[in-house]
Amino acid sequence: MKRDAPFAALSLQGPFDDLFSGAYLGRRVLVTGHTGFKGSWLALWLQALGADVCGLALPPEEGPNHLRLLGLAMDEALIDLRNAAAVRAALACYQPEIVFHLAAQPLVRRSYREPAATFDVNVMGLVRLLEAVRQTPSVKVVVNATSDKCYLNRETRAGYREDDALGGHDPYSASKACAEIVSASYRSSFLAGGDGDGHAVALATARAGNVIGGGDWSEDRLVPDLVRSATTGKAVSIRNPLSTRPWQHVLEPLAGYLMLGEFLLADPRAAAEAWNFGPDASGQLSVAQVIVAFARRWPAVRGEVDRTPQPHEAGLLHLDAGKAKERLGWRPVWDAEQAIERTAFWYRRQHEEGVLKSHDDLTRYVADARQAGLGWAPARMAEAA
Repeated sequence: MKRDAPFAALSLQGPFDDLFSGAYLGRRVLVTGHTGFKGSWLALWLQALGADVCGLALPPEEGPNHLRLLGLAMDEALIDLRNAAAVRAALACYQPEIVFHLAAQPLVRRSYREPAATFDVNVMGLVRLLEAVRQTPSVKVVVNATSDKCYLNRETRAGYREDDALGGHDPYSASKACAEIVSASYRSSFLAGGDGDGHAVALATARAGNVIGGGDWSEDRLVPDLVRSATTGKAVSIRNPLSTRPWQHVLEPLAGYLMLGEFLLADPRAAAEAWNFGPDASGQLSVAQVIVAFARRWPAVRGEVDRTPQPHEAGLLHLDAGKAKERLGWRPVWDAEQAIERTAFWYRRQHEEGVLKSHDDLTRYVADARQAGLGWAPARMAEAA
C-alpha cells in the first residue's frame, strides 16, 4: 500500500468543486476495481471533485491500461478481493468514509470458462468486503455496482425495473443477481445498524447498462474488439449482430453512482436500495448498429459474422431508469450517437497521436450536464449570465 503526492491534475478541481453539492471535497473515498475500465474513470472524476481517493484491486492485466495512462497518484492496495485479511487491513489503513465497489470478474464469456472463480470474486469477494466494512467505523456509505444482467431475462422489449425478478443464465449474470441478494441481506441484517453495534452504513446497489468509452481493452467486448480491428487491420468476429443492449457512455452511470453517494451521505434512508442507470430509448441499439456508427468515425474497422456455435448470451435486454430520473433527478447527458462518437475519437487520437482525451471528455460531459440543467451540475454564474 503506497501513498504518493497529490495528483497534479487536481487543477481540474476549479470547474468541478460545486458538483454533487461539494459532497466529495476532502472526503476519503475507496474505489475497488480502480485498475479496471469503469473504476479508473471513477477515480479520475473523484480526484477532480477534490476527494482523497484510494484503490483496492488486482494489478492491471498485461497490455494497455487506462489507470496507468492517466498516471493518477493515489494510495492503492493491489490485492485479491478474496483475501479477507488483506481486505480488512486495507480498509483499516485507509479509513474511508465512502466505498464504491466496482471490483469484479466482469466478462460473460470468461464466466463460462471460469465459473467458480466468477462466483468466488463476485459473490464471496463482496461478502468479504462487507465484513471488512462492518469492522471499519469510518465507513458511512457503500455503493455496490452490479449489472443490468442481474435480471431474469425473459427477452422482452419492456425495460426491467428494480422490483423485477433477479436471475441469470450465465455464471456472470447469476453472480450479479447473487450480489444483489447479498447486498440486500447485509443492508437489512447489519449495515442499517440492526446488529446492535451502532455502526450504521447506507448501502445502495447500482445496475448499469452496457458502458462504452475510452480506455477499455477487455477481451470479448464489442468496442475493444472494434478498436483492435481498426489498429491491426484484422476483421473483428461478430457473434450476435442482432443482439440489442442499452448502450451508454461510461460517465453516465458514474454520475448516477456519485449522485447515490451524495444522497446517502445526506440521508441514509433516502436511497439505500437498488437503482437502474440506463439510456433512453434511443440508446437501445443492436450490435450491428453500434458497429456501423463506430465505423463511420473510424473507417478502418472491419467485421465479419461468426456463425460457429457460441455460449448463450442474451439477445434482448432493456433497462428502465425511470426511478432514478424521478427520485434522484438523474438522466443521461449524451445520447448513443454522442457516446459512440466520443469513444471512437478517444481511441483514434490515442492510437494515431498518443493523445489521452479522458480529461477532455470529463470536462465536456460536465459542461454539457450544466447546460442541460441537471441538478448535480449547477450552471456557473458566468454561464447563467
